[in-house]
Amino acid sequence: MPHTMSEPLHFLAATDVSARLAAGTLTSEQITQAVIDRTRAVEDRVQAFTHRDEADALAQARASDARRSSGASLGPLDGVPVSLKDVLACAGQPLTCGSRMLANFVSPYDSTVVARLRAAGAVLWGRLNMDEFAMGSSTENSAMHPTANPWDLERIPGGSSGGSAAALAAGESILTIGSDTGGSVRQPAALCGVVGLKPTYGRVSRFGLVAYASSLDQVGPMGRSVDDVALLLGAVAGHDERDSTSVDRPVPDYAAAMRENVGPWRVGLPREYFGDGLNPEVRASVERAVAFYREQGCEIVDVSLPNTGYAVATYYIIATAEASSNLARYDGVRYGHRSAKANGAIDLYFQSRAEGFGEEVKRRIILGTYVLSSGYYDAYYLRAQKVRTLIRNDFMRAFERVDFLLTPTSPVPAFKKGERTADPLAMYLADIYTISANLAGLPGLSLPCGFTECGLPIGLQLLGKPFDEPRLLAAARRYEQAHDWHLRRPTL
Repeated sequence: MPHTMSEPLHFLAATDVSARLAAGTLTSEQITQAVIDRTRAVEDRVQAFTHRDEADALAQARASDARRSSGASLGPLDGVPVSLKDVLACAGQPLTCGSRMLANFVSPYDSTVVARLRAAGAVLWGRLNMDEFAMGSSTENSAMHPTANPWDLERIPGGSSGGSAAALAAGESILTIGSDTGGSVRQPAALCGVVGLKPTYGRVSRFGLVAYASSLDQVGPMGRSVDDVALLLGAVAGHDERDSTSVDRPVPDYAAAMRENVGPWRVGLPREYFGDGLNPEVRASVERAVAFYREQGCEIVDVSLPNTGYAVATYYIIATAEASSNLARYDGVRYGHRSAKANGAIDLYFQSRAEGFGEEVKRRIILGTYVLSSGYYDAYYLRAQKVRTLIRNDFMRAFERVDFLLTPTSPVPAFKKGERTADPLAMYLADIYTISANLAGLPGLSLPCGFTECGLPIGLQLLGKPFDEPRLLAAARRYEQAHDWHLRRPTL
C-alpha cells in the first residue's frame, strides 16, 4: 500500500515505521528504499557514510517482508533500517574505524550488537563515519573525509559518532548505533538535534567493538526520539559471556518501564556544570528545561560534584594510557596497514604505524605511553585512577539526594569546521560535560532542548544511577512530549 502521510518516509520515527510494518501499511523494502534514495540525494553534502551496499540492504528488507508475510516476524525491529558506526564488526563489511590503518580490512565476524540486531530482523544499512579510532569531538579526524552537520554544512556534527548523528538528522537512516568513550554519542546527538544514550558500563556488550579505551567505551543507541532509543536499547542490551565486563543482569522492557515511571522526580543541578564557558544560548535553553521540570512538580536540588574540575585531565590520562596499549597490536605484522617502504622488521613496525595512524591518534599514543612509562606511572596513571574514584563517589553522594542530574550536553553549539583543529585542548573541552559519566560508568542521555538564533540544535543531558536507564528515558520522554524540538528538520 503506498505511503500517504505528509512526513517523508525517511524522517519517520522507528516506532512509527515498526507500527506500519506490523499493520501492513508499509513494507521494509519501501522504507529501506526511502533511506537509500534520501542518502543518494544528500550524501555528497553530508558525507555521513564510509561504506554503503544498497543491494545488500534491499535483500535484507525483502527477507524481512517475506518473514512478515509468512507470520514469522522477529519483533518490532524487524525490517527497520539501522546504520552502524564504523567501529563495530559486521561480517563481510569493511571495518575501517575511520583510519588508513584498517582501510582495506573486512570483518570476518559479527560483534554481539550486530548479531542481536540481525536476530531482531533489523536491516543493516551502511557504515558511518567517525573520528579515527573514536578519537575526536568533531568527526574531522577521519582518514576518509570529514562529515558535515546537516543543520549547517559549514559546521561539524560533533564526534566521534558524528556520522551516526548526521545520518539521523539528514534522514539517511531510521536508527543508528554509536560508541561513547567520553561523550561520543551524546555530544554529536546534541549538536545534530537527535537523541543519544550512553548506557551504564556493562549494559551493552563490547565484543566486536574495536577498542579505544576499554574501561570507558560503551556502545550507544541513537534515534530521532526517546521512544526510538528505548526500542533500540532493548534490542542490543544484555549479558554476553564473550565480554568479561558485561553485567549479568535482567534487561527490562524499556518502553514499558519508562511509561510506568511517571515522577515527579528530584532533579539535581550540579553547579559546576553551569559556570564560565557555557554559551549563553545553551544556558538559557537548559534553564527553560529546568523550569519545565519544576512546573511538572519536580523538586530542583542544588548539588555539587567537587571533583568535576579534574575530569578532563583524568580522562585524557586514562583514555590515552588504554589507547596506547590497545593500539599496540597495529604493527604492520599482525594487524592493519603494512608499509611497502620498510627495510627490515623494526623499520616495518615504525613505517607501518607512521603511515597508518593520523596525527590525533599518534598524539594520544604518545601521551598514553608517557603516562604509563617507568617513573611516571605513579605520578600520572595511578593518581588519575584515584581521582576517578573520587569523581564516582561525588556522583554516588549526589544520587542519595536526587533521582537524576540535569546539565547541558555541550558547552557550545556546533562550531565551524577547522575552528579547533589547531588547538587540541580546545577540542578536548568540547566533551567537558560528558566525560565524567564515562569515568563513573553511569548512564547518560542527550535530547534536543532548543535552537540558537542561527538555527543550531542545543542538547540537554540527563545523568542517572547505574542501570537506571528507565528513569532517564521516562524523564526525557516527559520533556520531549511537551516540546517539538525533535520534530524539526534541517533544510538540505
